[in-house]
Amino acid sequence: MASPSVTRAGYGKFNETEITTVYKNNVTLIGFTGADAEVRTNNNRSLTTLSLATKSSYKKDGKYIEHTEWHRCVVFGKLGEFAATLKKGAHIEVEGELRSRKYGSKKTNSEQTIWEIRVNSILKLDRAAKASADDEDESAEEEAA
Repeated sequence: MASPSVTRAGYGKFNETEITTVYKNNVTLIGFTGADAEVRTNNNRSLTTLSLATKSSYKKDGKYIEHTEWHRCVVFGKLGEFAATLKKGAHIEVEGELRSRKYGSKKTNSEQTIWEIRVNSILKLDRAAKASADDEDESAEEEAA
């Protein structure tokens, strides 16, 4: 079977044929958790959900308008165990796939579609800030002694 390929057009040496992936579903988000992680167990399989806030802003009529977007992140396995330790306000980066699923809503008596990030990587970003604050406290104690 032949590998999929794509030809780049452009100036210079960009007319080469490359092997590439036909589809890509990759999301990277950096933000703050809106609540403590929530762990659920279903059929002996646990999953952790995170509510992650990201912000964007733009200028309109001389004023900055901010918009907060909330993302539902779902984490499984060992990574889910780590995610379960995250508390409200944690600054993190998540990577994963954008997924949709349908469920029957009892409130509206209709089928609903929900979009979520199926996480495959989490990077905790606020650890260094806390560590440097602890280092400053220790150096202040040493100077006082």
